[in-house]
Amino acid sequence: MPDNSLTRLRIALTVFFALDGFVFAGWVVRIPAIKEQTGASASALGLALLGVSAGAVITMMLTGRLCRRYGTHRVTVVCAVLLSLSVALPPLTHSAPALGAVLLVFGAAYGSINVAFNSAAVDLVGALRRPIMPSFHAAFSLGGMLGAGLGGLVAGDLSPTRHLFGLTVIGLLVTAVAGRTLLRIQPPEPARDTPRHGSAPHPPDTTPARTRTRGLVITFGLIALCTAYGEGALADWSALHLEHDLDATPGVAAVGYSSFALAMTIGRLTGTRLLERLGQTRTLVGGGTTAALGMLLGALAPSVWAALLGFMITGLGLANLFPVAVERAGRLAGPDGVAIASTLGYGGMLLGPPAIGFMADWFSLPAALTSVAALAATAAVIAALTRRAAAG
Repeated sequence: MPDNSLTRLRIALTVFFALDGFVFAGWVVRIPAIKEQTGASASALGLALLGVSAGAVITMMLTGRLCRRYGTHRVTVVCAVLLSLSVALPPLTHSAPALGAVLLVFGAAYGSINVAFNSAAVDLVGALRRPIMPSFHAAFSLGGMLGAGLGGLVAGDLSPTRHLFGLTVIGLLVTAVAGRTLLRIQPPEPARDTPRHGSAPHPPDTTPARTRTRGLVITFGLIALCTAYGEGALADWSALHLEHDLDATPGVAAVGYSSFALAMTIGRLTGTRLLERLGQTRTLVGGGTTAALGMLLGALAPSVWAALLGFMITGLGLANLFPVAVERAGRLAGPDGVAIASTLGYGGMLLGPPAIGFMADWFSLPAALTSVAALAATAAVIAALTRRAAAG
């Protein structure tokens, strides 16, 4: 494939990653207004919000099969259309059960597009032979920051219905432009770390090989889970920790997750250079270790500013773990590998906030937040222990 086609493909995929973060963040900032509109209690809203995660997990594995059958580029464009349309549905509901039902649809589109464009990105990384996967996830983070910032600006002037319908229009317009480019470019030949099914010269050896490959994919999925657990925990609990445990003002407490997200974005923007210099295994081990130390500081520091520093170190450490884990799983098993790793990762994001809540009730919130450090360290240990197997 000509270099200019690969460049246009990279730009188009970057746009879709950014659009995904932009749309999702735009929905998140309107959750309080939609809670008031539906009259849902906190517990009812929590159950309704599970619809996003449930829809994503249910469809991720299916999307891997669709990508194999129809191609990652087509599936990405179709899912972008569905994501853009479904984000307008939540403001049309007036009860928690109805909200949960439409969030199943939104979550299905969100999970599916993540599998599709991550799979397309894995093939592009193989074609370019450069570790550029973090740059795509940096685009997602930047899109999320832009979506959240814009949502905060218009929240006082636009109703959730108008705001989210505006996201639908923006999403469809961006999809029409970027999707046209994506559909015109033939996907690069997938670069796999294992022979394709049926290519092995000795059929009896294919079953052990597939078993080993699947085991490695699950291993990288566990690294994604450990990373996403920390992201979910900090999103939901960092502000509460700063405000209740360290007596920060609400305004300062809100900076907690922002500082984490900013550090993660910076880490992803520099991720390609880091991977080129250190390689995947050392990046995973170093990132997990850094995140573990940062989170211990963030959870146990006696002052607000030390905790904020800890959150930023955690963000820098976690930044590239998920992109590397997903890219490695995709190199091993194609869209199915991406689907498995993404499903496990999303499960970690789903598990993190309630697990922190239960542990906070049993012990304390600072003690509960150290579980993020424990899982980050676990990710580092897994990467170190499987270094030879992954390289083989």
